[in-house]
Amino acid sequence: MHYDVPYKTKQFLFVLIKLSIVVGASYFIYTKLVRNENLLFSNYIAFMVENDPFSAKNGFILIILTIFNWFFEILKWQKLIGSIQKITFKNALEQSLGALTASLITPNRIGDYGAKIIYYTSNAREKVVLLNLVGNISQMAVTTLLGVIGLLVFVTKYNIEIDYYRIARFVFILLIIAVLSFFGVKHKKFKVKGYDFSAIISFIKKINISIHVNTVVLSFVRYLIFSFQFYFLLNIFGVKLYYFDAMVVISSMYFIASVIPSISIFDVVIKGSVAVFLFGFLKVNELTVLSITTTMWILNFAIPSLFGSYFVLNFKLPNNES
Repeated sequence: MHYDVPYKTKQFLFVLIKLSIVVGASYFIYTKLVRNENLLFSNYIAFMVENDPFSAKNGFILIILTIFNWFFEILKWQKLIGSIQKITFKNALEQSLGALTASLITPNRIGDYGAKIIYYTSNAREKVVLLNLVGNISQMAVTTLLGVIGLLVFVTKYNIEIDYYRIARFVFILLIIAVLSFFGVKHKKFKVKGYDFSAIISFIKKINISIHVNTVVLSFVRYLIFSFQFYFLLNIFGVKLYYFDAMVVISSMYFIASVIPSISIFDVVIKGSVAVFLFGFLKVNELTVLSITTTMWILNFAIPSLFGSYFVLNFKLPNNES
């Protein structure tokens, strides 16, 4: 028996879902700041007051860096989605920040995919998911490439003891898996994010090369911005390092943190733990490192997600969707 839900009931449930997303995101932000086991909020506030990172000059620079970080992310999404449907920068901003809010409590920000597709009609949603995947892969590729280089320099520079036999064995196993997967794709459907691997490759090939180049360039620019923001905070908190030496550790930190599966809300904890370990080799105070990673998270995730809450609350389904 088919039962139609009354229109007012649908509207009520839709509003309830939007409110749940906003309240949930706000609660988790509050929890991570106030109940962070690695860094007591009172210690963080005291440390911030002592170092005054948000003086007029420093605060202005940090906010500008955050704005540019998200500007290029939004621009990247606008250019990507523009390959199938032209949207304004304002639309791209609404979708990017709204999706950030909705994805904050999901593993590896998987909710970003689900949030962005609801801005589009059902016939375009498959392409939207794949374009989002292309954008995320591009950012991950930049983080991995620079991170691997940074990690190799870090290991060499600080003479870290590594069991090369175990690493060689691990790499060998990965190569075997990769080879078997490659040949297996020809005989069996292999899926990524629920889509056949062959279909993803075919879709990526159809995207204009200029879009790919633009996506990689914007991902690289974003990386330079948020990594420099971390370096700038090191200077504010009195950690004097040459830019190259700092970037070796920062790039290693982002690489290691990015390969650890996590819920986005725990990103500050994971990056904090990895950063404490790596900067420990440079004799940087643990409280300083944790305060920097917390500040970075507030600037680039917590604050933008609060703006995203506005877009979530004002979201309306596409015209032909019920």
